[in-house]
Amino acid sequence: MIQGLRKIVTFHEDIFEEGGRACPQPWQQFAVAAVLKNPWAGRGFVEDLKPEIHAIASPLGEELTRRLLDMMGGGDKVEAYGKAAVVGTDGEIEHASALTHTLRFGNHFRKAVGAQSYLTFTNLRGGAGTPITIPMMDKHDAGRRSHYLTVQFRIDDAPAHDELVVAIGGSIGGRPHHRIGDRYQDIEELGGNDV
Repeated sequence: MIQGLRKIVTFHEDIFEEGGRACPQPWQQFAVAAVLKNPWAGRGFVEDLKPEIHAIASPLGEELTRRLLDMMGGGDKVEAYGKAAVVGTDGEIEHASALTHTLRFGNHFRKAVGAQSYLTFTNLRGGAGTPITIPMMDKHDAGRRSHYLTVQFRIDDAPAHDELVVAIGGSIGGRPHHRIGDRYQDIEELGGNDV
């Protein structure tokens, strides 16, 4: 059991049309989020966050990854991926970062999908109903712009002032009518300058 867990929420959308044009195949985006008690809320400034990170991050990453991959049909189906955290108003942005910016959390997801690129992220502070915005990119190629995606949803009763929401997301497919090129085109056109 994950320390302080109140509930887990899932999100799934199938997009059949984009820009007034049918998608060649449904573009699918998924997310799973845990709502849990912020272990640092109400304690003032906590200098050492490691005990709680070590206790919570790994089982949280393992459970969210398992649930997301069950929804998506396995790690090989995941093309783009990302993570997010929202801390309630009695917490610090550092509390949101603490549980997501540790290999104890993210490596469960990265290894399960065979990823080479880093997990994109957002960390926010807000009240119940704050949008959970998960930026995503291709799990193998950080320059593949068709897979620069965002999955967004909200949980009406979370986070409470003393809670955290931690989420991961994935996509099957990129934007269906991608036509802005990849990062490498810009680099070539700019004479090899990667600015």
